[in-house]
Parts: sequence; C-alpha cells; structure tokens
Amino acid sequence: MYSIPFNQPYVTRNEWVYVQDALAQGRLSSNGKYTHKCQQFFESTFGFRKTFLAHSCTQALEMAALLLNLGPEDEVILPSYAYVSTANAFALRGCRLVFADSRPDYPGIDETEIERLISSRTRAIVLVHYGGVACNMDPILDLCKRYNLFLIEDAAAALDGYYLSKEGDARPLGSMGDFATFSFHETKNISCGEGGLLVVNNPSFFQEADWVWNRGTNRSDFDKGNRSSYEWVHLGSAFAPSEIAAAWLWAQLENLAVIQKKRAVVWHWYQTHLKEVLPSFSGQLPVIPTFARQNFNTFYLLMDQRRDREDLIAYLKSKEVLSVFHYRCLHLSPYFRDKYQGKPLVEAEKYQDRLLRLPVFADLDVNRLEKKLLS
Repeated sequence: MYSIPFNQPYVTRNEWVYVQDALAQGRLSSNGKYTHKCQQFFESTFGFRKTFLAHSCTQALEMAALLLNLGPEDEVILPSYAYVSTANAFALRGCRLVFADSRPDYPGIDETEIERLISSRTRAIVLVHYGGVACNMDPILDLCKRYNLFLIEDAAAALDGYYLSKEGDARPLGSMGDFATFSFHETKNISCGEGGLLVVNNPSFFQEADWVWNRGTNRSDFDKGNRSSYEWVHLGSAFAPSEIAAAWLWAQLENLAVIQKKRAVVWHWYQTHLKEVLPSFSGQLPVIPTFARQNFNTFYLLMDQRRDREDLIAYLKSKEVLSVFHYRCLHLSPYFRDKYQGKPLVEAEKYQDRLLRLPVFADLDVNRLEKKLLS
C-alpha cells in the first residue's frame, strides 16, 4: 500500500449531479445533452473544427485510420516510444508501420528523422505529444504539405497543451493535424474513467466522420428531420460513449482551469525542490522545449542508467511513494521485433530504459510528499 499513489482521479463533486440530470433527461445512451455540451466546449475553447466523443483515445485513433481508408499498401510513420494504441489503430488496417526515433532532449518524435522515412507508399504521419508537451510542429507540417501526407496528432495526454509556432502564436495541441485524438482515462488531467475524443480539422472528412461515429449510418440526418429513416452508408462502429460518461466529463471540463492550476503547483514543486529532497539521485529533470507550453500531465526523471532507475523506484517505495516507468519501445516489442528492419532507435531506447515518472495529480499534497521523502 502506498501513501502517495502514482495517480488519483480528481472529482469536482458535480459529477453525480450531472449524471442524475442525464437520467432525468430520459436518455442515457449516446449523443444526448452532455455529449453535445462537451463537444461544443472543445470546439469553442480550442478551435477544433469538428469533434466526436469516443469510448477511448484508442477508438478515436481507430476512427482516424478508418476515415483515411488505410490498408496493406500504405505506410504510416510513427514514434516507437509510444503507447501500443498508437500503432494498433493502423496495424489493424494492415498498414506497414515505419518507426521513428525520439528527440535527444525530449521523448517526442525527432522531426529531423522523419523525411528519410518517407516513401512513395507513405500516407500519414502520426505523432505523440508526449506527456502533454508539443512536438516541433512547423517542420512536421511542412513535410506533410510538401509530400501530401495526412497528419494525426495523438494528443492523448495533451489537452490544454500548446505549440508556440514560428509566427509567435500559441496553437492548441490537437488543432493542427487533419485529425487529433485525446484520452480521458483516469490518468489524464481531465477524466471520465475511460473516454476519448476524435478531432477532425480537415473539412473533407466531416461528413464521413459523422457516418463512422453513427455506426456507419446517416442517423444524424434522420435526427435532424431530414430523412424519414436512416440507413447504412459507410463502414462504422459504436464509437460514441454513453451520456453517463459524457455527464461525468462535463463536470471535469467545467473545472479545467482549477485542475490545471493544481497540477501546475505539483509539477513546479518537483522542478524546484526535487533535488533537495533526493540529493543522492542524479537523474535529469524534464526538458520543456522552447516551442512548447505544457499542460502539467507528466513529471519524469531521466536516470543515468537503468540500474539507477531501479534503485530510485525501490527507494521511493520504501517511502511509500509509487513511481513507474513508461512505454517499452514498439519496434522491440514481442509482436513487432521480428518485423522491424530499420536502424537502431537509440534515443527511444534510452527513454525506455532510463525514464521514471513521478506522481502528479491535482490533489497531491506536496507538503505531505516532502515529509514522506525526508522521513
């Protein structure tokens, strides 16, 4: 049992109020009052063009792959240091996965490595804004334009994170790709237990995305009174979550600024005081690139050696503080390693072996944490 868990979902106390209101509306299935409120929030707050709530970020990625009609003749470039959902969505369509390395200073995809991986079969680039910190978007957007490629932002942990463009404006993560996906898993800043969002910024896909989200039917036209019935017009599935999940999510979104402020306190405490309370450990503090405005999702240390990470995990456990490492490289996974034919991805493997994540959640009492570490 840990006195300081790795994560603890934040509760605003309005969640049950809205769930009960959803029940009073007489509709607990998908696409009701709270679904609309959440989707309108994302579109008006962050400028996302069209949004669709989903059961998970995994499903949102699968929707994007389906909308692009990707198949075995297509290649998709993506980071190896990423969660398995990032790859699965495209592997399920039969795509050839082309893995890219991470940046030396930060776990996001190395934008300078992408162009050499582009071939005549490349259809899309998928990037991951690791821990809510932006990838270097201007060079990637330029590559997509020059080679006519689609861009998918896997922004699972990046809600309310921003990219500072070369023009000097702050662009919300998820607003720049043809598609973007977000997670509302309990480990994320905003949570409904399990949940996700597909963002469609490319107008060419607005209609098809609606069909896919509605199980492949033109149900939306029927709901608007434009048809006497609805029918099967496209491949699709049951991607939309229930109103219970949407109502819970709405309570969280109403408190986004409060949650972010609380998480920022924890993150900055680590950045300022961690070396004082862990003087014998020599891990590097996280790097936030100058082009990124982070959202305080993740705080990590980059240890000098894998053994150092194991020692620190054990030490923190003795203090009743739970710390965890993160992804295993996808190109080295049991499923894919026999298929991988590229060069060693040195930086990605560095993060696999040496990165350690520390607890960050809105209700974490840093004074209590400090006492635990100094005891």
